Amino acid sequence: MELAAALQPDIVLVDIALGDECGLDLARLLAGDGNGDAPVVILISAYAPCDVAELIAASPAAGFLPKSHLSADAIRQIVISSGRVSACG
Repeated sequence: MELAAALQPDIVLVDIALGDECGLDLARLLAGDGNGDAPVVILISAYAPCDVAELIAASPAAGFLPKSHLSADAIRQIVISSGRVSACG
């Protein structure tokens, strides 16, 4: 959270499993109160989407990507579908 506050990223990828930490809790904190200053949060995981579907649905994240599908295009599509930026950036 300190780095997010200092760097003010537009997009944050958050692993659902962060060892001793909970990625879902971090996603909630990063998403804030929805006033628009928060970054677009995308959950990632090595788990299959069907294994974490309920957790994803209950989160404020803009989307989910399995780690095996991570790419700039996949991230761009989630950001665009979130309505936060145009297709051109």
